[in-house]
Amino acid sequence: MAEVTNEAELLKEKANKFFKEKDYENAIKYYSEALELNPSNAIYYSNRSLAYLRTECYGYALADATKALEVDKNYIKGYYRRATSNMALGKFKAALKDYETVVRVRPNDKDARMKYQECNKIVKQKAFERAIASDDKKKSVVDSLDIESMTIEDDYVGPKLEDGKVTLQFMKDMMDWFKDQKKLHRKCAYQILVQVKDVLSKLPSLVEITIKETDKLTICGDTHGQYYDLLNIFELNGLPSETNPYLFNGDFVDRGSFSVEVILTLFGFKLLYPDHFHLLRGNHETDNMNQMYGFEGEVKAKYTAQMFQLFSEVFQWLPLAQCINNKVLVMHGGLFSEDGVTLEDLRKIDRNRQPPDSGPMCDLLWSDPQPQNGRSISKRGVSCQFGPDVTQHFLEQNKLDYIVRSHEVKAEGYEVTHSGKCITVFSAPNYCDQMGNKGAYIHLRGSDLKPEFHQFTAVPHPNVKPMAYANTLMQLGMM
Repeated sequence: MAEVTNEAELLKEKANKFFKEKDYENAIKYYSEALELNPSNAIYYSNRSLAYLRTECYGYALADATKALEVDKNYIKGYYRRATSNMALGKFKAALKDYETVVRVRPNDKDARMKYQECNKIVKQKAFERAIASDDKKKSVVDSLDIESMTIEDDYVGPKLEDGKVTLQFMKDMMDWFKDQKKLHRKCAYQILVQVKDVLSKLPSLVEITIKETDKLTICGDTHGQYYDLLNIFELNGLPSETNPYLFNGDFVDRGSFSVEVILTLFGFKLLYPDHFHLLRGNHETDNMNQMYGFEGEVKAKYTAQMFQLFSEVFQWLPLAQCINNKVLVMHGGLFSEDGVTLEDLRKIDRNRQPPDSGPMCDLLWSDPQPQNGRSISKRGVSCQFGPDVTQHFLEQNKLDYIVRSHEVKAEGYEVTHSGKCITVFSAPNYCDQMGNKGAYIHLRGSDLKPEFHQFTAVPHPNVKPMAYANTLMQLGMM
């Protein structure tokens, strides 16, 4: 018995070493092996929970923290881990309960008290928001804006829209302005947001496009506020134009600390080339994620809370999926928790809202593929994981060739699974300044729709760390 315990401890130490080196996959592997030898050790579950948190497997992290507390209900770190997992999933009331427990046991722990107070503030804020949200049509921020009367001060020498319109010259000037870490005038930012809301609100939930035989489309995955890597994509692949169309597949914001610059650039190009520059919603174009992972804090720091509310309204109008030449379906997350979903069902989704906890809209933003057949509970704690048989059945039913999705960091920037029927593309290299992954984008040509993968590596950026604007609970909770 002592021998087994010692062996388990050695495996835990090995896992800890990988964790310190930010090799979370190997850390998880060795914590799991330690747990096979000693399944009644709360510390092993707690450590693996933290490794899962770092790889955004919030569902698994929550399960491990819960297991740690089943093994030892007095293990305080277990309550911390479970609270952090629930915070990551937007389950603030459940998190508050665990922080309450820690404060009760450790009344003099300043860190615990701070987290309790911060979480309590969010719970109260959410309750207030629910109370004031009427069932009637919510008043838009646009109604309370008077953009015309906003004055641009004489000392502002940055880019301005020309007669209220985005031009190519404005886009080039704005990108250079952002590159120098300068702020676009709030009047210009509001003009872009109001106009792009109008453009997006006229689109269907499923956008259908045709690429001509001689044309190509570039598909990019998550960019997550990594502005300097976005500029690098345009450097490598050319600026968007009517002859160089793009599709950006969600998660433009959060985590990276230049999310405002990324999203205003993408929205600007949407206005300039509405039929040749496409944007789909990701799970991070949502209020809960923005509150936790930095975008809300960043907009408030660079502009105002009112502007964040307008961003939130615009995000709700982003389409959820795109079908190319009736053969390739693109979405941020993946396929569905139930069989039988058709393209017609996607067209009918009422998307102008925060996503529900289940159903097709939730799945499009959140689900992930898995290697084994069937479906299983999501590692993220939201939606599901779907196997090759699920993919095959969906494609056959809807007469499609394959799907392209994003949502998961991949070492090579892309991954081909499900016998070539499910492709993942991720365009934020060295994600969060720590994952060491490549980024990638895909070229699709109208002639054969065969994906061509192009990889790239991260470029230097100014010294503003990822998550600089994130909720303090996420910054501290992820330590």
